[in-house]
Amino acid sequence: MPDPIYICGPTASGKSSLAIALAKAIDGEIVNGDAYQVYSGLETLSAAPSTEELSQAPHHLFSILETSEEFDAQRYRNLALPIIRDIQSRNKPPIIVGGSGMYLKFLTHGPSPVPPSEPKLRAELETRSDADLIAELKTLDPEGAAITNLQNRRYLIRALEICLLSGQKMSEIKNDWKNTSSEIEQNLRGAIIQWQAGPLRHRIAQRTKRMLAQGAIEEVQAATNLSSTCEKAIGVPQIRDYLAGKNDLKRCEEKIFFATCQYAKRQRTWFKKESWLTPLQYDNTTKPEQVAAMLALALNQ
Repeated sequence: MPDPIYICGPTASGKSSLAIALAKAIDGEIVNGDAYQVYSGLETLSAAPSTEELSQAPHHLFSILETSEEFDAQRYRNLALPIIRDIQSRNKPPIIVGGSGMYLKFLTHGPSPVPPSEPKLRAELETRSDADLIAELKTLDPEGAAITNLQNRRYLIRALEICLLSGQKMSEIKNDWKNTSSEIEQNLRGAIIQWQAGPLRHRIAQRTKRMLAQGAIEEVQAATNLSSTCEKAIGVPQIRDYLAGKNDLKRCEEKIFFATCQYAKRQRTWFKKESWLTPLQYDNTTKPEQVAAMLALALNQ
């Protein structure tokens, strides 16, 4: 059964083009790994594959949700896993492509065993002094206290919160998760597209300009009753301000460009930690077909 192949990278890096070229080279099928390309009605805003691109290879999990629906990493995993298994059952390699790091992490590793924050407990911990919090953390998890920046109140509270919610040492949970992750990553295969910052910023600028000219404004204008997930999409608040007359089109474009560059920086930071991904150095001369051929050869070895 063919293992999944992951094509990752920051926004505007050329993931879709590479995924299509690779799908053609190895007879694979593409699965969306982007948090917003699942929505119907935001295709331009989310830079989803065009109709022409969709026709070049089988695509899954694109434009399947209404913009009023909520979406998160766990729901993504629940939707993606059966599709991946179905593709594998037909002896075809699934190619997961996207830049939503948390979603892809849920898919590859499953949810973290670290418990989420609990508002009532967090509020109670916030009322206590640093000295009191440090003393309890050292009692419950001396090893964890030793590796926590106790001068950072946010880190301190989170470490103690994990101990109290789980009934376990925070250090043991994280160490076990690290070991589990290392085992999982031995069987993962994928690539991360990397650009120099300047050329990538230029690509983001061109995409932003093209997006606004080709229908993103109309998409936001037509979208009503957006889910809280969609409200977070880059472009939605900026275009709404433009439509409300709070800024002109040039300023709208600048704000989207700046927000997208910040997001790309966060993506690069996230994927840098995923050491199992093979780096692919891109520049303006890179041809997706050549990279796909190289990957296909490597995968067959």
